[in-house]
Amino acid sequence: MNESMSQTTVLIVPGLRDHVPQHWQTLLQARLGKVRSVPPLEENKLSLAARVDAIQRELQAINGPVILVAHSAGVLMVAHWAALYDRPIKGALLAAPPDLEATWPENYPSPQSLRANGWAPLPKGALGFPSIVAASTNDHLASLQAVTEMARGWGSELVNLGAVGHLNPAAGYGDWPQADGFIRTLDR
Repeated sequence: MNESMSQTTVLIVPGLRDHVPQHWQTLLQARLGKVRSVPPLEENKLSLAARVDAIQRELQAINGPVILVAHSAGVLMVAHWAALYDRPIKGALLAAPPDLEATWPENYPSPQSLRANGWAPLPKGALGFPSIVAASTNDHLASLQAVTEMARGWGSELVNLGAVGHLNPAAGYGDWPQADGFIRTLDR
C-alpha cells in the first residue's frame, strides 16, 4: 500500500460465510502488511451478539489506527458494532451490504432468521467515522436503492461499482484491486 499504512491496521470483517478461499478479502489479507481478521465463529454462527463481540475482541488487541474492511453481512456487523462502541476508527470500507428487507436466494440464511438472531433493526444513524459503501446495481441481496439509503443514514460516501453482483467469487471476484485504492483514501 503506502507508507502511512505501516501505522494503520486493517481489520477484515467477513460476512456469514467467514473466510472463503479466493474471496477478495482473503486475498487482500494475504498481501497487506498490518492486517488482522475477525476469526470464524465455531458456534452460534447467526448470533449478531457473538459477531459484534468478535469484532470488539479483535479491536481490543490492536494498538493504533484501524481501518475496517467489511463485506456483506460483515457490513451489518460493523453498523451494529458502531452503535454500541465508540473506539476511534480511521475509516471503513463497507462492500455489498445486504438488505434485511429483501427476499434472498435459498442458499442464504433468511432475513427472518437473521432478525430472530438480533440483526434487526439495523442501526441507521451515522457511524461516527469516515466510510465508503461500495454498491452494486445487480446484487441479489440488496437493491442499489436500499444500499443508497443505508449509506445515507450511516453518513457514508456511496460508490456505485456497476453490475458486480454480490462482489464475491460467485460473481467473478477473487481479487478486487479497487479495494486497495479505497483503503488508501480512508488512510489519509
